[in-house]
Formats: sequence, C-alpha cells, structure tokens
Amino acid sequence: MPSFFLERSLWAQGYRFIAGVDEAGRGPLAGPVVAAAVIIEQGREVGQVDDSKKLPRHRRAELFDQIHASALAVGVGVVDHATIDRINILQATLEAMRGALDALDIVPEYVLVDGNRFQHESLPFRTVVDGDALCSSIAAASIVAKETRDRLMERLDEEYPQYGFSRNKGYGTREHIEAIRRYGMSPVHRRSFHLHAVQESLAFPHPADRSSRTE
Repeated sequence: MPSFFLERSLWAQGYRFIAGVDEAGRGPLAGPVVAAAVIIEQGREVGQVDDSKKLPRHRRAELFDQIHASALAVGVGVVDHATIDRINILQATLEAMRGALDALDIVPEYVLVDGNRFQHESLPFRTVVDGDALCSSIAAASIVAKETRDRLMERLDEEYPQYGFSRNKGYGTREHIEAIRRYGMSPVHRRSFHLHAVQESLAFPHPADRSSRTE
C-alpha cells in the first residue's frame, strides 16, 4: 500500500506543499493523455488511496470525490490525440504533467512524479518508479488522472459508440481492433500509433484485456 514515507521526509526538510503527479492514457489507441497533480496537507486523511489500476471503478469514483474534497489542491492536465501525434506520446505526457501542475491553486514547493522521466524548468522534483504503488500523493494523483480520463472516454463513446470506448477506454482490446477493422479510425484515434503492432500483441495477454485497465 502507498504511504507518506517520501512526503514525511520532505515535510521534515521544511517543504509544506508537495505535489504528487501521475498520468493515465499513455498506451491507448484513441483519446487524450491525462495527468493529475495532488497536494495533500500534512496530517490530513484522503481515504485509503492505492494505485488506481488496482481499484475497482466504483472505489476509484469514491476516492476521486474524497480527494477533491480533502486535498489542499488538485490540478489536471489534458493533451489531446492530435498533439500526441504531433509531438509523440512521451512529450505529450510530460506536457500533461506540467499542465496539471500549472492548474494547481497552490504552487508546489516540491514534486514527486511517477515513473522515471520528467522535466520542469523551475520546480524541484523527484521521479519515483512505481510511485503510484509506493507514495500516497502519487497514488491520489493516479486516481484523479484515471477517473478523469475514463469519464472523458465515456463522453467520446457517446459520439463514437461503435468503438466501445466506454468499455475499453481506447485501449487495444480485441473488440476495439475489430471495430477499427470494420469502421476505420475515428477522428479521435492516434494516427501515430501503429495498429499492426497492436494486432500482433493480441496474440498474447494484453493489459487492456484485463479488467483492471478498463473498469
């Protein structure tokens, strides 16, 4: 379970406003990449947060509301499919993360970021591999990012119901691949993602076929 171990170390050094940052949607074939930043006040509870991929949908939705109600600040950054195609998914993810930080009502004094890649011109930061499973602030951000993106994909499902976005959230499930074969790509599909590679991956277990990725 995530803990406040990293945050406590930074609080002890005099940092008060520590933002956890995570993203959702690097791997899908369609839709945006979304990042969230969450600042939790020392000593304040935000519910039993965990890595968003481990939580059932109803629990993520509950925690999403709890985080917004109890966190000092929550920011979200969204980068659309067209920008992903133009600058690549890594740069789009970094842009979404910076956008989430810019959207915070409080300027963070330190940033903890899930993964091993991040860039910022002014804020001190630390990257944390598997941070959403280790660090409570990052776990909270992962929940906000995942739930925000899921809701965006459900709205896109209303526009393009033939692709099953409400179920697959844009990931390359068999149902989704078959829909692309039948109908072609929608306006919100990422043209820079190579469909043949996804088709080949369907011969093996795929993360998008597991309920934890699409609930």
